[in-house]
Amino acid sequence: MKNEKLRNVAIIAHVDHGKTTLVDELLKQSGVYRENQAVVDRVMDSNDLERERGITITAKNTAVQYGDVKINIVDTPGHADFGGEVERILKMVNGVILLVDAAEGPMPQTRFVLSKALELGHRVIVVVNKIDRPDQRVYEVIDEVLELLLDLDATDEQLDSPMLFCSGRQGTASVQPDVAGSDLKPLFDTIIDYIPAPEVDLEAPFQMLVSSIDYNEFVGRIAIGRIERGTIRQNQEIAVCNYHDPDAAPKKAKVSALYEFDGLSKVPVQQAEAGSIVAMSGIGDITIGDTICAPDKVEPIEFVKISAPTIEMTFSVNDSPFAGREGKFVTSRQLRERLFRETMKDVSLKVSEVEGSTDSFNVAGRGEMSLSILIETMRREGYELQVSPPRVLYQEIDGVKCEPIERLVVDVPSDCVGAVMEKIGSRKGDLVEMTPVGDRMKVEFLVPSRGLFGYRNEFLTDTKGEGIMASVFDRYAPMKGEISRRSTGSLVAFETGEAVTYGLFNAQERGQLFIGPGTPVYGGMIVGECPKAEDISVNVCKKKQLTNMRASGSDEALRLVPPKVLSLEQCLEFLADDELLECTPENLRLRKRLLDHGDRMREASRKKS
Repeated sequence: MKNEKLRNVAIIAHVDHGKTTLVDELLKQSGVYRENQAVVDRVMDSNDLERERGITITAKNTAVQYGDVKINIVDTPGHADFGGEVERILKMVNGVILLVDAAEGPMPQTRFVLSKALELGHRVIVVVNKIDRPDQRVYEVIDEVLELLLDLDATDEQLDSPMLFCSGRQGTASVQPDVAGSDLKPLFDTIIDYIPAPEVDLEAPFQMLVSSIDYNEFVGRIAIGRIERGTIRQNQEIAVCNYHDPDAAPKKAKVSALYEFDGLSKVPVQQAEAGSIVAMSGIGDITIGDTICAPDKVEPIEFVKISAPTIEMTFSVNDSPFAGREGKFVTSRQLRERLFRETMKDVSLKVSEVEGSTDSFNVAGRGEMSLSILIETMRREGYELQVSPPRVLYQEIDGVKCEPIERLVVDVPSDCVGAVMEKIGSRKGDLVEMTPVGDRMKVEFLVPSRGLFGYRNEFLTDTKGEGIMASVFDRYAPMKGEISRRSTGSLVAFETGEAVTYGLFNAQERGQLFIGPGTPVYGGMIVGECPKAEDISVNVCKKKQLTNMRASGSDEALRLVPPKVLSLEQCLEFLADDELLECTPENLRLRKRLLDHGDRMREASRKKS
């Protein structure tokens, strides 16, 4: 039996192709808001970091009413590092809306999310978005999407997917690329006609796979998923089991509260039926991938194993001379609790304790972006910690040491292609494909993940800030040999104190400074970048010695070059293997692992011998 009053659909796309903006318009045109209600843009990006960066980090659920049909919509992240979110969300829906930018066309993440949807046999509605862009190339993009579907072994039905042409910002859709639409009615109608209604068996015992977890300070974990069969009522007894842990005894629990999604809010309901996407609280240690069943018929649902992390960093308690001055949470116990709490919400994150250490933890994730988002979130919550440079996770396949390879797509002005290819070549990248797009060039490479560490800044410099780069994990392949991580050295503070203009003036001749006058520094802290591939100790606290022959103002005023202030991502890219990043709610400080100058010299001479 099908529940014709319901449709479950996910919106998938590459980062910045307009998913969240389109959901905004779907909500507006379905009458979710009152006429006089104040509405913010990108309403689904609810946390501060998402709004600041303009990216979606966690999948969000919403629902709209169109006629007598309720459409559950899931807005998914587009960034490759949050692919774990997308993989599990697709288990909740019966079809997907694939969004493609009318100018950029399919990008690496488009391929990744589409392949996951096709594997699950989902129906696809292709939406070419941003057709009002002056540089749109709709007809070429249509061909590129069809090529991608062929590439990914789509079925005949999936190849015959309906195609719509939208402007998410203006809230219009049409079935013809040359005909402007007036509203999103064609998209609503296509969803209802083409996305299948969920198959439901209301008489069977209750069963639901947990695809997402929300967290609330008052009720703890909230499990979100689609009911596969049966009905569930508030206060009903349930059992929890897991497909990948068949030997464990089912845990008994009780549904203390049950919610369905309506617009932007969760609405408490007394009971829910198969096919509906619901949220329930009252199950203490529920996790993603668990199956909630009726106690008299415990049957776990198979859960797609999330792809393993490819990158790792060590998070440890801050032990610098300035430790404990700025943070609220500084102990290893608080750090451990926070990191393990994050794994409850983020399935692609793995946390383990470092052997022989009580205050260090290895945190493995999908990419630098996902780990930097975690660091930034913890800083804002008041945590103080230090992190190591990112490193890739190797695997042994058939006795050969293999490393993760990324599929990198760059879109650059034609006159910058040579510089980009030279840099990627030195990082052991292989050219796969080159396609001219107007006066720009779209180039595809296969590059080792470690070859991309620290490359983004160089890339922006080489392309004069006009280049676009995006990468997604492709596969594991045998090691490609040595890759130099950084061609520059560090300017290291020699003593503890406060940086003064006189000391900085002398130091800036050695390289680019990261700090200005009045900044507190300690011995071993990195205060700048040296153009040579060696570290230089500088005394930025040195004051001008005054004598009866020299007055403090007799020389000309000292002019300082403005310091280069690094963002969190730039700090992580800058780190060399013997350096750490100290993160506090107020500051980011680069430092040497060994703070004492003598210790560093002895370590260097030991490595040479």
